[in-house]
Amino acid sequence: MTAPVTTPSLPDDVASRPRRPKRGQRERPLFERSLVVPALKDSARKLDPRAMVHNPVMFVVELGSVLCTLLFFRDFGSSGTAQNVFTGLVAVWLWFTVLFANFAEAIAEGRGKAQAATLRAARADTMANVRVDDGTIEQRVSSALALGDQRSVTRPAADLGRS
Repeated sequence: MTAPVTTPSLPDDVASRPRRPKRGQRERPLFERSLVVPALKDSARKLDPRAMVHNPVMFVVELGSVLCTLLFFRDFGSSGTAQNVFTGLVAVWLWFTVLFANFAEAIAEGRGKAQAATLRAARADTMANVRVDDGTIEQRVSSALALGDQRSVTRPAADLGRS
């Protein structure tokens, strides 16, 4: 005899709640102008077969879309309406797939580059406590630290109450 399996479910209000950004992060729109404009240019640039050959699946889809488009224009006058509509719609869907994949990849690359730039800026702006020869502690930019510097690490006052 087997017992019925029940899966726990979330309350209705939890599933519909919008996700909040983590502490310290600002809420970013899905499409930022500073990412979309370069991504559109990159996605058009990636239509070059020499660039597309690095992604074999999308390369085959691009070849299929070119072939389907050529067949559509070749048979446009001699085929029936149903055949032309079908071939045209297949060509449109294939081109949409290629363009959307290139755009999504370019957006991801743009977000990665933006995050890397933010991390580089944070690394340059981070301050470190360095113990000087006379025993005093001075603050220096982390990029100015040298091998052999004695750094002083203290716990922030906000964290003292936590374990």
